[in-house]
Amino acid sequence: MIVSRWQAQIIPNKTQIKLMFEAEGLTPFTETLNAHIKIPDHRHAFDEVRMVVEGELLLNVAGNKLLLRAGDKIIIPSNTKHSKEVNTDENCICICANRTF
Repeated sequence: MIVSRWQAQIIPNKTQIKLMFEAEGLTPFTETLNAHIKIPDHRHAFDEVRMVVEGELLLNVAGNKLLLRAGDKIIIPSNTKHSKEVNTDENCICICANRTF
């Protein structure tokens, strides 16, 4: 798992994040997670790349809890057990991509 925290004052918007993903050779898509949603443990056959645009997302990746905020990016390796939830009254909007090998 690789986590990158956005350090600049101005957080990139949805379009800018999609361009960054495309520059990495990824095909980005938008995912909106509703307030107070809980997605139980699951795994993927691909690396999950995710960057938060708005809101907050609480992830549990192989037992490690992480809170992601706008501008934060995570890469979850394939076949890694993880869950996610939004613990706030606002939705969480993310730009995501699947990296296959």
